[in-house]
Amino acid sequence: MEQIIREEIPEGVRINYDGESREFREAGGSVYFTFLLALLVSFLVLAAQFESFRHPLITLLTVPLALFGGLIGLHLFDSSINVYSQIGGIILIGLAAKNGILIVEFANQLRDRGVEFYAAIVEASVTRLRPVIMTSLCTAGGAIPLMMAFGAGAEARRTIGAVVFFGVTISVFLTLFLIPAMYTMLARNTHSPEHVSRMIEKLREG
Repeated sequence: MEQIIREEIPEGVRINYDGESREFREAGGSVYFTFLLALLVSFLVLAAQFESFRHPLITLLTVPLALFGGLIGLHLFDSSINVYSQIGGIILIGLAAKNGILIVEFANQLRDRGVEFYAAIVEASVTRLRPVIMTSLCTAGGAIPLMMAFGAGAEARRTIGAVVFFGVTISVFLTLFLIPAMYTMLARNTHSPEHVSRMIEKLREG
């Protein structure tokens, strides 16, 4: 639209925005920065917890899946990418990453106990299946009242609810396939945070 206006309107004529369009232009850039900052902080916190850069990367691969689900929700509710949907995207970072954390952390614990690499992945995926589904469906259920909102400000609440509901619902099922596959590819030569302490303990006992 701006390109057409620049080509067609006479020189000296200016355009301006008002209402939601103006708010989107003013706040859009800051929200994108907030999203990237939240992603970076989440990665650094997970890196400190896992004492690895690969495990957080595996965990955060669930975020694009959640965002994909959020876009589907926006399409179904005939909404658009605005400030509220961007806030929902920021919320999805933590909601989607927790599913990967449950699987990756338990796989690391099993490997600490001496379980073989592939067996640890399979057992972690099977054992954590119920907790992952239960927590995700509870989170998605909490977004249903937002999607059913009406009255003043209902459009904003429905947008956030749609992003969270569909983002969490779709990502949880895709995560159950993605995380084990990515763990197999990326974490083959890694160790869990307890590996070093266990090695030190064995040396002390020896």
